[in-house]
Amino acid sequence: QVQLVESGGGLVLAGGSTRLSCAASGRTTFSTYAMGWLRQAPGKGREFVAAISWSGGATAYASSVKGRFTISRDNAENPIYLQMNNLQPDDTAVYYCAARRSYGGNDVYTGPQDYDYWGQGTQVTVSS
Repeated sequence: QVQLVESGGGLVLAGGSTRLSCAASGRTTFSTYAMGWLRQAPGKGREFVAAISWSGGATAYASSVKGRFTISRDNAENPIYLQMNNLQPDDTAVYYCAARRSYGGNDVYTGPQDYDYWGQGTQVTVSS
């Protein structure tokens, strides 16, 4: 079974920055998977944050985070990252790494229902 391992998160002051990371566990690699970050805030459903294609050549962002967050991947080692800058209290949520098998190198996915594999989630709390 495909497994994802996340790290990062925690308590951050408003205006601060942090970086989340996600990688496959064991022998699994994600070189042919489109990947993304999704989040779920209290009282809300799971929403799209950012996505990156198998090739790394295409990305997509939710309008609420565009310009502040950056998704990236290391195609040689296959981890993905979410650099989060200028964090605001509204960014407080559980953040999930997700993956989906992709046959198109530049395909990106923006719906939570598009993903098949999920990390355990990591809490990011932004305080003012």
